[in-house]
Amino acid sequence: MKKRHVFSTSNVAAAQSAVQSARTAGVPDDDISLIARDDIQLDKIPDHRQEPKEDFGRGGAKGVLMGGGSGLLAGIVAITVAPVGLTLAGVAAMTLAGAAAGGWVGMLTGTAEPDIVRRTFEEEIAAGRVLIVIDGDDHTLASADAAMKSLGARRLPFDAPTAMS
Repeated sequence: MKKRHVFSTSNVAAAQSAVQSARTAGVPDDDISLIARDDIQLDKIPDHRQEPKEDFGRGGAKGVLMGGGSGLLAGIVAITVAPVGLTLAGVAAMTLAGAAAGGWVGMLTGTAEPDIVRRTFEEEIAAGRVLIVIDGDDHTLASADAAMKSLGARRLPFDAPTAMS
């Protein structure tokens, strides 16, 4: 399972050096992202390096669970009411419809919500620092941590599993 570590650098040049150092330490290019204030991010950070977009999938998963649960509950309530005449197949259909609607809404709201790293370190970003987000297994992260430390990048208190490992 992959985990996520976050590091802070003082500017884009320091972040670019840190990215190169992480790649040299064995971190795949797709597992490195940068997060910065909007004015910095739009002008100086390439699109493929911008913050990870996992809230879409996470929002969809939450929506499927919540919508499916709501549909199941509504189906059970409906089956207990005699005049409705709902069968078990109807309960299953309501559960699936709830899961589909919940997943759709969850994905839409998940994309509108800022990334968890951005929300956690708002002050760091507002101060003009550039965050480096690295995903990897324990061995890869240990190498990346050493590389980041040697460049003066400060590790922030964030150690969480990635959503889609």
